[in-house]
Amino acid sequence: MKFGVLVFPGSNCDIDLYSAIKDILGEEATYVSHLTTDLSGFDAILIPGGFSYGDYLRCGAVARFSDVMSSVINFAKEGKPVFGTCNGFQILTEAGLLPGVLLKNDSLKFVCRTQKVKVNTTKSLFTSCYEENEILELPIAHGEGNYYCDEQTLDELKKNNQIIFTYEDDNPNGSLENIAGISNKEGNVLGMMPHPERAMESLLGSDSGKRLFESMIDYLRKVAN
Repeated sequence: MKFGVLVFPGSNCDIDLYSAIKDILGEEATYVSHLTTDLSGFDAILIPGGFSYGDYLRCGAVARFSDVMSSVINFAKEGKPVFGTCNGFQILTEAGLLPGVLLKNDSLKFVCRTQKVKVNTTKSLFTSCYEENEILELPIAHGEGNYYCDEQTLDELKKNNQIIFTYEDDNPNGSLENIAGISNKEGNVLGMMPHPERAMESLLGSDSGKRLFESMIDYLRKVAN
């Protein structure tokens, strides 16, 4: 399986994603420039955290108009997996691939810590290797992770089982309904504020994130066969 890891000016978690796929899981990974327009050789696209284009406007607002994002939108429309973490989640909402928006944390402070996160469903290509309602230990590091959407959108998210992850015990940013991660209606695009790529080895504190990528790989192998 070949994973493409997008790199924007200001990305700083691209190396973590690359290492998670290549070094830990032994799959093929390639860095993909924001100037790229052809994603035909990839099975899945990963959008990293960081501060794309400096986040000088809304987080992800400039990255949404980069050359590669038109190809990412088409890639997603073909039903192929697209995953975004932190700034990647923000970019996915700005691009219209996920509903809602990420606002400033209600504390108006940057939060950086390990957070308990609940798996709300295993009926997702991103969570099939987890147990339903399993509690994960995942790092968070963001200043604008406060997920918000209107009431109609929230009803649709619940109805379609699109709320994949929620914060457990406490809410670090004021996110609506404790939402930590959502998918699109079709289920092939996932955005989340926590960083599973930073939780790949128990030696480093947690391996809770590893099975998210294993779930993706299992899905891709089934599709390939």
